[in-house]
Amino acid sequence: MAALNAAGLQRLRSVLQSHVDRGRIPGAIAVVALGGHVECFEAVGSLDARAGTPMPADAIFRIYSMTKPLVSLAALMLAEEGRLQLTDPVADFLPEFGSQQVAVEEGGGVRLVPACRHASVHDLLRHTAGFTYEFLGESALQRQYRDARLADRSRSNAGFCKVLAALPLAHHPGACWEYSRATDVLGAVLEVVTGQSLATLLRERLFEPLGMKDTAFAVPRTQWHRIAEPLDRDPDTGEAVTLLDVRKVPAFESGGGGLVSTADDYLRFLRLLRNQGRFEGTRLVSRKTIEWMTADHLGPIPVRHDLLPPGHGFGLGVAVRTAAGLAPQPGSVGQYFWSGIGGTYFLVDPAEDLFALLLLQAPNQRIHYRNLFRHLVYAAVD
Repeated sequence: MAALNAAGLQRLRSVLQSHVDRGRIPGAIAVVALGGHVECFEAVGSLDARAGTPMPADAIFRIYSMTKPLVSLAALMLAEEGRLQLTDPVADFLPEFGSQQVAVEEGGGVRLVPACRHASVHDLLRHTAGFTYEFLGESALQRQYRDARLADRSRSNAGFCKVLAALPLAHHPGACWEYSRATDVLGAVLEVVTGQSLATLLRERLFEPLGMKDTAFAVPRTQWHRIAEPLDRDPDTGEAVTLLDVRKVPAFESGGGGLVSTADDYLRFLRLLRNQGRFEGTRLVSRKTIEWMTADHLGPIPVRHDLLPPGHGFGLGVAVRTAAGLAPQPGSVGQYFWSGIGGTYFLVDPAEDLFALLLLQAPNQRIHYRNLFRHLVYAAVD
């Protein structure tokens, strides 16, 4: 039976503390659990380096794309009820996506061709719908995304979709995996299906049943003192660091990256996943749905970008390890995980009955720390 090495867990803490001491990160919370029991919960450094406030265990972090697995699971819960199917075209819920074209880049410009088929809900969940992200490159289409101000939080989810649908696709649906605005569109689909705002849907389906009391699209004024902040300036470039202003309630409830959360809250979600759909004796989703969510849904579909390293595929809202080797990070086949652009990261390893969570706010150093954390976690496994 697996166990965790005390020296390895102490090393995890000391390494993170050393990076705080060197001014690389303001602070962090790291959690490692084995067999469903938390074996390591470390809060190091500062909540806000400017104020010198120590990092509290209940700090509130902008989790950005760690919103995606929550929204994806909410979609699968609705599928369990027969309220949508993954084969459903997105245009059945949002007609503006019914006549999309694909941008073919030629000589720095764009030629449009009709999409080979409609994107489906399945495509949204596995990022094969043909969308992209404006910050992942400098293509002509990505420049159009930026010009359209897709990150504008003053639009509703429906308003966001109207702007996005007026732009061409980066790829034909199903042609390749590209990390994208797809989960934002999925959030709008769920609003149409339920007649509820995404915030209300998530609160009723997940946050209240799981006791995730601090997870939301904004932080109430009474809790502003708990918001974790980044360093004022990036330690590598010296440029100012700006993250979402989570003190304001947004009109755009981004299913792809809008939530804030805490270590305790997100651990409750990870326990649900680890327990294959059960939480504290109550089943919220079926075991088979969790198995389906965390299986590879790409197969031979080609992958763009290095967000998925070799030996990995993608499920329904999470990356999935498909080979014990190939990748430059340790792990087990069947491990699944995702991260947030602000610096947050989680993994669940069913083979070792292990899950782990890292929360920090260091956007430009995020890849370094998610890889470092994974190495430190697996180095502590006996």
